[in-house]
Amino acid sequence: MSTSTDDEQSWHTVTVRVPFASTQHASIAKQVIEVDRELQPHVVKRSIEVEDDVLIATFKTLTVRLARLTVNAYLENVDLVVRTIGEFGEEAERRPAA
Repeated sequence: MSTSTDDEQSWHTVTVRVPFASTQHASIAKQVIEVDRELQPHVVKRSIEVEDDVLIATFKTLTVRLARLTVNAYLENVDLVVRTIGEFGEEAERRPAA
């Protein structure tokens, strides 16, 4: 029988901090990435928050392999968001609301 403490110790935690050009860009990234839920929520837990202009993601996984795969997928999503903001961000901000 395992205790709550044993269960908590079996999880691996990784925190990734990604700085953005502005708080608005970090918030946009958070909103975009949060739409996709974890495929295996029973073995991967994710929390995402914004502090000033930094996007902070914390992952808790049952295995180191899952931590690597999860962080890899997250960074690919962040890369896509950063490139999209870089390509369309300023133009979208200048456009009047419809």
